[in-house]
Amino acid sequence: MKALIALEDGTIFEGRSFTGSGEAVGEIVFNTSMSGYQEILTDPSYTGQIVTMTYPLIGNYGTNTADMESASIHPRAFLVKEYNQFPSNYRSEKPLAEFLKEYNVLGIEGFDTRALVRHIRTKGAMKGIVSTEDLDHESLVKRASEWTGLVGQDMVSRVTCNEPYGWADNSVVPGTDFSTSQPGLDNPLKIVAFDFGLKYNQCRILTEKGCQVQVVPASTDAETVLAMNPDGIFLSNGPGDPEGVPDVVNTIRALLGKKPMFGICLGHQLLGLAYGGSTFKLKFGHRGGNQPVKDLLTGKVEITSQNHGFCVDMDSLNPDEVELTHINLNDDSVEGMRHKKYPAFSVQYHPEHAPGPHDAMYLFDRFIDMIRK
Repeated sequence: MKALIALEDGTIFEGRSFTGSGEAVGEIVFNTSMSGYQEILTDPSYTGQIVTMTYPLIGNYGTNTADMESASIHPRAFLVKEYNQFPSNYRSEKPLAEFLKEYNVLGIEGFDTRALVRHIRTKGAMKGIVSTEDLDHESLVKRASEWTGLVGQDMVSRVTCNEPYGWADNSVVPGTDFSTSQPGLDNPLKIVAFDFGLKYNQCRILTEKGCQVQVVPASTDAETVLAMNPDGIFLSNGPGDPEGVPDVVNTIRALLGKKPMFGICLGHQLLGLAYGGSTFKLKFGHRGGNQPVKDLLTGKVEITSQNHGFCVDMDSLNPDEVELTHINLNDDSVEGMRHKKYPAFSVQYHPEHAPGPHDAMYLFDRFIDMIRK
């Protein structure tokens, strides 16, 4: 089925749908990972976006329930060079096309993804629309340009949980206290995890490290969290503009110094705002499993998985209070920081990314060491 991809600047690509008819509008971005497409699709950080994969052949190993990073698919459409409809992997439960159809997400193939990626790298990430229904170029470009975009929008409220839950036996357990979270551990550390778009593997790793994890909605206030008497607070990843959720920033600011705190991705950006800093939108973002980052505390370089379009402005922070700990070696952007007075640190990238590099797993140990000290 013929499909058109239209960008707000008038650029048009023609492909074909491998999931049937439909339409989607969002910010068009690209991911440079060679594997992990199911984890990408189920990452809530992609809410409001249309994802293009740079690796040319997608669908080789199918999909399965064990590799879900959340309960749903979050990108509005998925763009690939070539879709493989015959997966070959012993863990596969269903082909990618069937998986996308289950969540009513468009899958598009058969166009020059390299040309699209080069265009975005040159011009920047931009609003776009994908359609099999409206094939009029002028109409599509107009509708893409009229979309609200992500800047200033609250995307977190679209993906955060409605009720608190625990994590046990590798699955969600409804409940509002730590009794539902990984029972039977000896002397567990109790972690309250804010769900701004949390990925399940963050819960998996924390429980493997001997923690009980209680997940709470993004709207949870500081008093409620402190009443739970956790040993530490985890700030998850999530979608959109960090400046679109000022109430969450105020909550984090109220918790600073009360308990040890670790933030990832959006959690990192929200910490930066809580410290009194500002954020800005990157030209085309960092998305992929091959991003080099230098740890300034040790001098080591790690290959990391990333997915973000916004960045903390380090110049907006007080150097007497906040220290830069990690930088991106491609563009020198901020990848990590820590507070000099409070037990709080954060990174922009994803140390928990399962199908990507595991170089940054030490950060979870660093969080636990901070709590124990």
